[in-house]
Amino acid sequence: MTIILGLESSCDETAAALVTGEGRVLAHKLATQEEEHRPYGGVVPEIAARAHAEALMPLVGAAFREAGLALGDVDAIAATAGPGLIGGVMVGLVTGKGLAHAAGKPLIAVNHLEGHALSPRLAEPGLDFPYMLLLVSGGHCQLLRVEGVGQYRRLATTIDDAAGEAFDKTAKMLGLGYPGGPAVEQAALSGDPRAVPLPRPLVGTGDPNFSFAGLKSAVLRARDSGRYRIEDIAAGFSAAVVDCLVDRTARALDRSGGLTALVVAGGVAANQAVRGALSALAEKRNLSFVAPPLWLCTDNAAMIAWAGIERFRLGLLDDMTVAARPRWPLDPTAEKVRGAGVKA
Repeated sequence: MTIILGLESSCDETAAALVTGEGRVLAHKLATQEEEHRPYGGVVPEIAARAHAEALMPLVGAAFREAGLALGDVDAIAATAGPGLIGGVMVGLVTGKGLAHAAGKPLIAVNHLEGHALSPRLAEPGLDFPYMLLLVSGGHCQLLRVEGVGQYRRLATTIDDAAGEAFDKTAKMLGLGYPGGPAVEQAALSGDPRAVPLPRPLVGTGDPNFSFAGLKSAVLRARDSGRYRIEDIAAGFSAAVVDCLVDRTARALDRSGGLTALVVAGGVAANQAVRGALSALAEKRNLSFVAPPLWLCTDNAAMIAWAGIERFRLGLLDDMTVAARPRWPLDPTAEKVRGAGVKA
């Protein structure tokens, strides 16, 4: 039985997990940094890196104790090597290197985005390639055709903000607290999504790319006008994001045939309105819809361990010279989108 230790430290969640080749999560330990970053309304990289360094090894020990295993029982160590906040990424990767060296086990440097991209196969063992992936998180908003492990064709990306980033900044503008995504979703439940006229950037246009900067600016104007309830602005913003995600995903599906499923992953995939709308789109297109359980959508180490298992099966291992990377596209051949900034 293959067992992989996964380590995650790319942003503000520190995690360690032990996962088997059959998809059993033997242990998963996670430490959040919500309290550390709450006073700033967002993630402070230096604080995050220090917190990762303090938390990671205790979490590794706790995972082994819960699973009743020792370091020598694992077949490889999988650690996030990017993309992400470079200080945090370095903490996890260096820790992974040290554990791999100490145990004489292979090292697998995992792309954090590939962890999200393959996590639906941990949740749904029968999910086959190729599938359409909407990867929607705080730092990324992309549509990718997932053709295999390490085989990703990017069909669309954001030309400015990611959807998760827009949620976080909207929460800050509206004084809803941190973390922003759940705060906006909760406030929206008490609001009227039709009360505030907000734009749907790029909806109806030819290329299936995303843009959320204009929507974010419209939220600021609505707030400053003093005419609308905060809950109504939150509801209107959430509805606009959902409309954009569905329209852009539908456009990408028009351009990609032979798919087994429509899949959503990343932190924003935990949003119930997003899930419901994408599920309806998949049903309309006669596709299966796969969304990992909520805990597997946000940053976690089980998805890193699973991506490690998928790569381990193919002999895709790394040596100790592998470097941490703040940016690491899943499709390095994709052309830069016109008008896009460095995030695309």
